[in-house]
Amino acid sequence: MIRSELISRLADKHPQLTASDVGLVVKTVIDSIGNHLVKGGRVEIRGVGSFSARTRPPRLGHDPRTGEKIHVPEKRVLYFRPGIELRERVNVEQVNKETD
Repeated sequence: MIRSELISRLADKHPQLTASDVGLVVKTVIDSIGNHLVKGGRVEIRGVGSFSARTRPPRLGHDPRTGEKIHVPEKRVLYFRPGIELRERVNVEQVNKETD
């Protein structure tokens, strides 16, 4: 699902809100999550999971074309850990598809 699909589904579910209002809410939530992660925080959404940023240490890599060794600097990467409810729901949905 992409952002525009999410906005459309939410707007359809809540006809009292316009699509532009829903779009603003979605943008605000995503921006807030991103800003908190940039500051080094952790975001937990009950029933969905938690987002955090982890630091990957510097390492020695290689250029696959030339085989030359290159220094890969330290960087921060995003990490998502799904919640129990989401994991169970995905597993139940998968089992239901397999039995149909």
